[in-house]
Amino acid sequence: MKPLRAQQLAAELEVEMMAHMHNRMTIAYHRKCVPPLYKEAEMSKGKSVCLDWCLSKHLDIHKWIGKKLTELSV
Repeated sequence: MKPLRAQQLAAELEVEMMAHMHNRMTIAYHRKCVPPLYKEAEMSKGKSVCLDWCLSKHLDIHKWIGKKLTELSV
């Protein structure tokens, strides 16, 4: 396989993985922070705080994993 094609495939895979992670994250945080029969037009402060906390933790873990993968690839 040509190096340029390998880079393109790697980039496509990364985009696909990020989209999949985003979808999983959205579903998981919605289940954790928003009740099943939520019908209010706006989100309450408690639900917003829950989502902020979940997203912050997720991004911290994503950053840590990226750092470890970079260390392993060097």
